[in-house]
Amino acid sequence: MQICSLERQIFDFLGYQWAPILANFLHIVTVIFGLFGTIQFRQRYIIRYAVWMVLWVTWNVFVICFYLEVGGLAKDTDLIMTFNISMHRSWWMENGPGCAVATITDTPEWVPKDHRYIYIGGCLLEYQYIEVAHSSLQVILALLGLVYACYVIKVVAEEEDSFDFIGGFDSYGYQGPQKTSHLQLQPMYM
Repeated sequence: MQICSLERQIFDFLGYQWAPILANFLHIVTVIFGLFGTIQFRQRYIIRYAVWMVLWVTWNVFVICFYLEVGGLAKDTDLIMTFNISMHRSWWMENGPGCAVATITDTPEWVPKDHRYIYIGGCLLEYQYIEVAHSSLQVILALLGLVYACYVIKVVAEEEDSFDFIGGFDSYGYQGPQKTSHLQLQPMYM
């Protein structure tokens, strides 16, 4: 899961997509805390990880709907993925498998001078389907992580319930030697 998240983070950085970069960063940090919680049997960290997996699935379903333009979402909108800071799109748009990028020399006047106006053609797989595949893989991994987290939470909770100190509350456990005290404590009144 961590490797897939890092790979996705790299391609989002290359495309200057700030919302996915932020979400991927939070995901990577949460996965690290989830691993730590699993190794150290820290139930709070694992619960936070499980809650994040639900949010992560929600985010990836939104990304899938965004790139497939479901329900009025448009993949050409800069506001959602780049916070309207830049005009960049998915890195896969220009660098997908088989894509040929041609710069158009007669650029329209509305194109800023520091941007190039391009034509992309010959792609074997459109960029939105690559993004959907990435998000679908993240959904599958997150659901597996959620199931595993719920299992670990159950195991940790059972271990906490069954833990018994030496000489604890059970009657069949180890009973240490009893100390007898010759000094009897009395309440003090003032």
